[in-house]
Order: sequence, then C-alpha cells, then structure tokens
Amino acid sequence: MYKKIIIITVLALVIGLVNVSADEFSKVGTAGAQFLKIGLGARYTALGEAATAVVDDAYGLYWNPAALANIEKIELAFTSVDWIEDVSVNHIAFAYPWRSDISIGLGMTILSVGDMEITTVEEPDGTGRTFDANSFALAAGISKRLTDRFVFGINFKYVSEQISEQRAKGFCFDLGTMLYTGFRSLRMGMSISNLGPEMSFDGTELDQTLNPDPDNPNRDDFQYEYSTDSYDLPLMFRIGLAYDIMDSDRSRWTVSAEARDPNDNIGQFSLGSEYGWNEMFLLRGGYKFNYAEEGLTFGGGLKLNPTPGTDLVFDYAWGDFGRLQSTHRFSISLKF
Repeated sequence: MYKKIIIITVLALVIGLVNVSADEFSKVGTAGAQFLKIGLGARYTALGEAATAVVDDAYGLYWNPAALANIEKIELAFTSVDWIEDVSVNHIAFAYPWRSDISIGLGMTILSVGDMEITTVEEPDGTGRTFDANSFALAAGISKRLTDRFVFGINFKYVSEQISEQRAKGFCFDLGTMLYTGFRSLRMGMSISNLGPEMSFDGTELDQTLNPDPDNPNRDDFQYEYSTDSYDLPLMFRIGLAYDIMDSDRSRWTVSAEARDPNDNIGQFSLGSEYGWNEMFLLRGGYKFNYAEEGLTFGGGLKLNPTPGTDLVFDYAWGDFGRLQSTHRFSISLKF
C-alpha cells in the first residue's frame, strides 16, 4: 500500500514538472498581479520554495491553507523581502488554533515600489513630477483536520494593484490539502492558488481631454477615455513531498520536493533540505529548476524560548536571481 502511494505521488510530481508542449512559451507574461508569486517566509524560500508539504505554521496562508491545521499555538509572523531593484515586500500573518481540529488565519501582503519620475513625449527626460505603484493582498483562511491523516484548507483573498491613479481590484481563493501517508514521516501537500476572475485597471487618469485645433478658440475640446485590457491572476498548482530522513532528540533532517504548474509559465520544480539541531539552530538549502533567472537558495534559522511555552523564531533566506543579482528575506515569528 505504501509503495503504491509513493509511486502515485512521484508520478504526479513528474507530470506536474513535465509541462512542456509546442506552445510552452506562449503562456509567459499572460497574467498580472505578479506579486502574488513572490514567496513568503524565509524558511520556505530557503528551501527553494519546496514548501507545500513542509509548511506547518502561519505561512500556510501563502503556501498551503491546509497547513494551518498543524499549528498548536497562537502565531504572529512577519516577513520583509528585499526584492529586485527598489521593490520591497512586507507580509504579516496571524494564525489561531480555534479548536483541536480547526485553525483560522489572517494575512496581509504589501508590495511597494519607490517613486518613479513621470516622463512624456514632450519631456522624455522627466517632468519633475513622480508617481508610485503598489500592490496589496488580504487573506483569510480556515483549515480543518478531516481525519488523522487528511487535512483540508481554503483561503479567501482580496487583491488590489495601483499605478499612479489607476487601480485594479478583485477577489480570489486558494485550496489546499495535506496527506500523511502513514509510511514513516512521508507527507504530501497539494494546493491551487489565486482562483478568481480577471482584473482590469480603472482610474481618473484614463479620462483625457483633446483639442484637435488649439489655435482655433472656437473649436471645442472633446473627452475620451482609454480602455485597458483585463488580465488573469497568476494561477498556480503545486504538489509536493516531504520526508524526515533523520528525526532524533537532537537532530532532524528533512528533505522536500515540489512541482508547480503556473498558468503563465512552463512547469517548474524545486528541491529543498533542512537540518535542525535541538530544533534551535537550523540550516537550509534548495534549488529551483526551470526558472529563467532563479536557482540556488540557502538560509538559516534560530529558535529561542524566552519564556515557558513561548517560541521566538528568526529566519533568513538568500536567493540567486541571475542577472538581477540576489534577493534577501528576513522573517520573525512569535508563538505563544
């Protein structure tokens, strides 16, 4: 029975990875709200984002909503992402074990871009005025343990993007499951993220006035409005495995693998590894395959117990971003 589960799961991972067809590149760049794809939680990005079957805390709101059922304490978590160029991402999450079989959570993500100078056809070197852009997501999730081996979760999300005075907003949801196979520590996670309708930009700057003959004072201006195309949200299907190769009183070594099928790119695959000594000092590494720029990741963590029953966790992750250099993530979480 266990062998069948392993074989089926491995096949599912391979199918998720081998998503190469004749039009494999036609999907690239076809979805908006790309900030929803920026990984959250330094622990999980250090694992190469092979996280769907590993996540066991408030970051389940991002990776796999079913994972919320794994929490045993109230959790507050914060992540700061030093992304490429002047782009930064901040995320805060709260998770609460409502009952022994049900947990709930709330999360908020904000992407900010530094001020950019406005240019026009007449003033290509700049007008002296600036604009900014930002993206925002608010998530609420619930997870229920249906049996001792199977967990299900769902998130509901509000998404907003703004460029200068133009704004797009919409709603979507995530679904996730976790299966504990019963074969030692082997577990499998699956999730699908950002299921929802298309979004489109609207705003006052799309309303324009034109005078076709400015030298003629008797010629009236006429009003017109730019029309923007709608765009898909970045739908993502994930399936992953995790296994504890070693799990003693002092040492734990966990390995994980994950395949992803996004609606705006080709299939992707990740491997991750985490070693913990006394569950106090943690080292992590991973690799992301089939990405244009990203690849190697690594990081570490420190878990402290400032008071009995309280955990304070610090995590860091570094990620290679090829020609765009590297990214850094810092996370802190409090469990009580």
